[in-house]
Amino acid sequence: MSNDTSSTKPHYPILDGLRGVAAIIVVTFHLAEPLGTGHLDIIVNHGYLAVDFFFLLSGFVIGYAYDDRWPKMTFGSFFKRRVERLQPLVILGMTLGAIGFYFTDSTLWPLIHTVPLWKMLLVMLIGYTILPIPLSMDIRGWEEMHPLNSVGWSLFFEYIANILYGLWIRKFSNTALSILVAISAIALAHLAISYGDVSGGWTLNVEQVRIGLTRTMYPFFAGLLLSRVAKPTHIKHAFLLCSILVAAALYMPRIGGAEHLWMNGLYESFCIIILFPLIVYLGASGVVQTQTERKVCRFLGDISYPLYLVHYPLVYFYVAWISNNKGVTIAQAWPYALAILICAIILAYIALKWYDEPVRKWLRNKRLSN
Repeated sequence: MSNDTSSTKPHYPILDGLRGVAAIIVVTFHLAEPLGTGHLDIIVNHGYLAVDFFFLLSGFVIGYAYDDRWPKMTFGSFFKRRVERLQPLVILGMTLGAIGFYFTDSTLWPLIHTVPLWKMLLVMLIGYTILPIPLSMDIRGWEEMHPLNSVGWSLFFEYIANILYGLWIRKFSNTALSILVAISAIALAHLAISYGDVSGGWTLNVEQVRIGLTRTMYPFFAGLLLSRVAKPTHIKHAFLLCSILVAAALYMPRIGGAEHLWMNGLYESFCIIILFPLIVYLGASGVVQTQTERKVCRFLGDISYPLYLVHYPLVYFYVAWISNNKGVTIAQAWPYALAILICAIILAYIALKWYDEPVRKWLRNKRLSN
């Protein structure tokens, strides 16, 4: 979900801004989630679709940044650049999750206080690699690939998409890529309509890995195809328009209820297959109107990836508080949720300036000196 700063090409500022808008909505989704009883009644009902939007943005940016550079670039150098971009914040996010782990003991996770320190540290070290942990090492009890930082699962699939691109799919003609994207769209629609939504992908078992791969393949490679074939125009007020479209899609209430799950699946298929590519096209075509808009887009783009990686260690405390105080209402919870959101944005900015940018600069200099 990160933009690639190693490219000398100019970034699309509006796409950077939209990444930040979606990241903030993800945080609000995770803050609303424990107040619901399940998929049907979460207030920020489709917030998880931000991940699918991130995958599409990533595919678009990867194609834009790298497609014309392969004659002078090996897979090894490409992969080093991706690790340089993605991994520092993965490590920070896992470390923050480890620091807070024992302090989130609650009725929801009754076994936390029984987990030995060595096991938690081992899970953290595996988390640093973004490789998923087996279910036998689940130390929180949510059956997550990364129990110290829940969102790590999507980075695992992001790496898979990058590897597939770098080793193989980058060589596809537009016709071959279009066929792959069409097949992936059918698989995605089948998944969404069969299950009623695409939520899933964070557990290391066959069913959940299938969901994760299905959620990754269409948007990432549709984004790649879009970067190849789209001819951006000049659209005014694109950032405002696209932000409204993203927010409307992700804040949409559940459709169809428990009786008609397929209706919600159809809605999510429409969002991922049609609406999100349209939004990215409009964003790529957009013209930044003012210096203020440029600064807003840059700020949102800068904090988007750090925010995504550092917010969930804070959310664990909030979820533990709600589980320890049964019957917490939205009216009671929203001040705490707002405080978590603001703290997460501040933490993301600090992580960006004091950690991520210096570490990536050091890694880049080291790579260039070799």
